[in-house]
Amino acid sequence: MPLRPLTAMVRKDLQLFFTDRRAVIMSFAVPIAIASFFGSIFSGPRGNAKPATIAVIVVDQDESTISQAVVAGLEQDRNLKVSRTAVDDARERVRRGRTSAAILIPKGFGDAAGLAFFSGQEKPALDVLFDPSHSMEVAMVRGILTAHVMQAVSAEMFGGRRGGELVDQTLAGLDSTSMPEDRRKLLRDLLGSVQTFYRQPDRSAGGTGLRGGLTMPYTVREEAMTAGTNVAYNGYAHSFAGMGIQFLLFAMANLGIEMLLERQRGLWKRLRSAPVSRLSLLAGKTVSGTIISLMTLSVSFGFAMIVFGVRIQGSLIGFLAVSTACALMAATFGLLVAAVGRTPASARGVTTLAVLMMVMLGGAWVPTFIFPAWLQQATLVVPARWAVDGLDAMTWRGIGVRGAIAPTLVLLGFAALFAGIASMRFRWEEA
Repeated sequence: MPLRPLTAMVRKDLQLFFTDRRAVIMSFAVPIAIASFFGSIFSGPRGNAKPATIAVIVVDQDESTISQAVVAGLEQDRNLKVSRTAVDDARERVRRGRTSAAILIPKGFGDAAGLAFFSGQEKPALDVLFDPSHSMEVAMVRGILTAHVMQAVSAEMFGGRRGGELVDQTLAGLDSTSMPEDRRKLLRDLLGSVQTFYRQPDRSAGGTGLRGGLTMPYTVREEAMTAGTNVAYNGYAHSFAGMGIQFLLFAMANLGIEMLLERQRGLWKRLRSAPVSRLSLLAGKTVSGTIISLMTLSVSFGFAMIVFGVRIQGSLIGFLAVSTACALMAATFGLLVAAVGRTPASARGVTTLAVLMMVMLGGAWVPTFIFPAWLQQATLVVPARWAVDGLDAMTWRGIGVRGAIAPTLVLLGFAALFAGIASMRFRWEEA
């Protein structure tokens, strides 16, 4: 392949790119802005910053000792932002999306929950009104509510004045239940022992700690698996990887559409009359597209490193390999657009949809773990998935050069596939 005409075509494409201010802004500034926005959302709180809370309304229609203890526990929970209002107002605020959920504690809930604590019969219902667009938050609220209700009910049943009355009431009503005699005797002995134990004064130095009610019998030690023990997760690394790949594909798709415009104007027909082979022409577009893509990705990550502290915690060589493979894949994707597209207008609409689908399925917008299991496996045929995973591995995950081998090879495979199809389908003249 002659090197001189190839170099001339690459130089011409780069000069045209940098003289087009719109292309430069779209390639450099826009991905930085969008990646910064997504990174600020998904990075989570830093240092001693207060974590995000879930807005919840609590309506206590019971106002018993147990219900008041439940409300107090919810108000002290660091994961919730609790407010109190009337029932009708709570329904309206949830309906309008002003709060995620509302918990309605009905009249008689405390006594009913206390009586059901040991017998398990006639369990009272708590009403939870929720915004269907916040279903994941409602699942968290349900779990938090369960813990506080169990603690409040058990505390009252084991040490409270009303709890003692409810235990007496439960004992008195045992004979009228359908429970077998042997089980009634066991429950009667249990309740009698509970009354005797918890009604005795606590004379120990520090107290038994049981009068506070049942609590979770374990604690959780959390460890974020990042590049190292003292290396915190930086969500900007993932967002810049995802948005960088997205705009590489958009930029190279636009390059393919420009090639379609050049074909419409007869430019490619004139180029074919020059002593330049088809391979040199397509290779020139590929090389220039790869250089532009690599510059775009480098500028984006350079900004992330300076402003947001993103670091290459894994392998620098691996990062360069994955980045180069991403750039080459994007450049050949542009050739594919030019090869299979019939007109610039039709190609623009199809490629926009194709790029958006690729980056969405590749985990650039939302994490892939929320996808169904079958879709998570299906996304392995999407090049954007390998690109994002490869850049993640080289940045915040801190995986060595071995973590770059598979993404690099797969991306190069996609590049070869796109280039092969483009070379076979490319039309040099208008039909």
